[in-house]
Amino acid sequence: MATSKTLSPQETEALISILKTRFGKNSKRHEGIEWPAVQAKLEANPQKLWSLSEMEDTGGEPDVVGFDSTTAEYLFMDCAAESPKGRRSYCYDQKALDERKEHKPENSVEAVADAMGIALLDEEQYRYLQQLGAFDAKTSSWIKTPDNIRKLGGAIFADYRYGTVFVYHNGASSYYAARGFRGLLRV
Repeated sequence: MATSKTLSPQETEALISILKTRFGKNSKRHEGIEWPAVQAKLEANPQKLWSLSEMEDTGGEPDVVGFDSTTAEYLFMDCAAESPKGRRSYCYDQKALDERKEHKPENSVEAVADAMGIALLDEEQYRYLQQLGAFDAKTSSWIKTPDNIRKLGGAIFADYRYGTVFVYHNGASSYYAARGFRGLLRV
């Protein structure tokens, strides 16, 4: 991940081009939303562009999936077919990382999401994303875990198998090569 939280003009132009192309190819994800309005919001929010760049650089393939009329924000989610490759093999949070005695992963999903400036998808958001396509048919993604589950040492993740979204549990300190996380960014 980059150390500066701003993109150069060249990086900004390249990222906007990628996002515009993806937006055009996946119109069913954002019916009724027009690209010029999205681009204007992006250009007015350079730190959000940096976060989108982080999502892109880690394999998330972010795309617009909705508009929150209450806050006047466009919603971007990771739309890669499988859990983003550059965000796998992490345990759930810092507490889980600290509790792991050996074979510690490099980081936790909560720390990485926070550093990227994005939010971890919760179960409702994950299920919404699955209405837009079949995601995580071979991988799984950690999702925001309710406090009552986390307090007992667990964490939850989800995937898509047999035409169905499944939500499972695991110890928060576990990590797997095929499990990453998906994020949400409001712009």
